[in-house]
Amino acid sequence: MSVTVDSLALGPVSANTYIVTDDATDETAVIDAGACTNELLDKLKGKNVRYILLTHGHYDHILGVPALKAHTGAEVLIHKADADCFWDTEKSLASFDHSFSQTPMKADRLLSDGEEIHLGETVLSVLHTPGHTKGGVCYIDYQDRLIFSGDTLFCLTAGRTDFPGGSFEELMASLITLRNLPGDYIVYPGHNRATTLEHERVRNRYMRRIGK
Repeated sequence: MSVTVDSLALGPVSANTYIVTDDATDETAVIDAGACTNELLDKLKGKNVRYILLTHGHYDHILGVPALKAHTGAEVLIHKADADCFWDTEKSLASFDHSFSQTPMKADRLLSDGEEIHLGETVLSVLHTPGHTKGGVCYIDYQDRLIFSGDTLFCLTAGRTDFPGGSFEELMASLITLRNLPGDYIVYPGHNRATTLEHERVRNRYMRRIGK
């Protein structure tokens, strides 16, 4: 692979934060940041952190973004349909958990389906995968066969659709799109352990119910 992927489980419900570094240039993106901890900052020392990428706008994935941006100066990117999660605590679900405080902010760049994010020699493509939220995305490295799936696809399961903006029908359509990608990929989900797309095609109860 031409990239190195490191991860930490951070924030109120242990969402996965991924550190993706292009090996040729040391340019780095952080994908989701449920918290900005000393452990995360230590892992970023010496790296050229270009981007903070969000798979969606729920609070357990974004609470650490303001502090992380302050430390790194990185650009914050989120799909345009979830942009208001940075200040709307009902949409981000932060209003449901009073043990954490969300700092309002705005993204530097709003994403649409099909855009590409260049990280040195690595290209991360934006695949809009609504269902868990309206602005949910997967970031796909087609060259290295990696999918950062957020809360769309997990090992053996899929994202909830009972939150505001959720849609079971949209989630199923997003899972069909992922299932139909040719070949296999390593899947790095928003919670719990990594998996592979082929494993999920065979074992995931949501993908299996889709049919062919």
